[in-house]
Amino acid sequence: MPRQERPGSDGEHLVQQRLGTTERADRFYRDQLLDHLNARMREFVARQEMFFLATADRHGDCDSTFRAGPPGFIQVLDDRTLAYPEYRGNGVMASVGNISENPRLGILMIDFTRDRIGLHINGRARVVMDEEMRAQYTGLPVDPVPGRRAQLWVAVEVEEAYIHCAKHIPHLQKVPAQQRGARAWGTDDSKRKGGDFFGAAAEADERPPFRRPERGNEHLRGGLHEDTDDTACRAAAPVYGGERVHAAAPQTARPESGYGSAPGVSGRRDFVEELNAEFLDRVERVLARARPRRPAEDEAGFRGWFDRRDG
Repeated sequence: MPRQERPGSDGEHLVQQRLGTTERADRFYRDQLLDHLNARMREFVARQEMFFLATADRHGDCDSTFRAGPPGFIQVLDDRTLAYPEYRGNGVMASVGNISENPRLGILMIDFTRDRIGLHINGRARVVMDEEMRAQYTGLPVDPVPGRRAQLWVAVEVEEAYIHCAKHIPHLQKVPAQQRGARAWGTDDSKRKGGDFFGAAAEADERPPFRRPERGNEHLRGGLHEDTDDTACRAAAPVYGGERVHAAAPQTARPESGYGSAPGVSGRRDFVEELNAEFLDRVERVLARARPRRPAEDEAGFRGWFDRRDG
């Protein structure tokens, strides 16, 4: 069945067009991007012992973190659903808190030891109490290690699944258990958790109180242009099908190597400035027509904090 629209964001499509990579991107979308987990992906997920997790709150402020457990701690429930446990941590609950406001997340699994390949999974998440998850899925394993028993589960509805290429993934080897020592699952011992490795606690009495910076929508803007008054851009954006869009002008193709093709530091600076000047209008017009994302609690279908649906 042919896709009804191109995958990806407006921003990535514009950058593809500007840097001449649209054809390559379309091949990737066509050949590698799935909306489910196929058999090989499900097998890959089921044996992973770690992954990297990206979430954002309702304002778009991001957080990335690391999750680990024994092989199989990520449960593949079907070809469009997986779930992972949330173990006892530092009590901050940053990722789960973000998911409670904004159900979108991104997962990156990398096999460093066997296949040296990665798998991206993007989708929508809901948070479920452990007892409710086990009532719904009776076959979930119970981990015997104290401190490694799930308090919560995050169930993920898969929307995108695609490969992360192998060429820059290092080949690592596991250290035997007797050499690496026991992991301190669930411990509150500061030293066993890493202590003040980065010296943050030592500076606690010297630094001013933490304040989150005031900001509007600058998180919507990338690095190829400067902020500007977009009133003229809004007015200039043509209307198509009842919505303002920007019909891109024909472009002269650039080498796909992008910034690397600019000769020397001076040439690179000139190239970036040229990108800024030519790209500004397009990006601002896309921003002008972008609909602000509604708060997650108002989004249709959002299942909120600690989903309690039956069955």
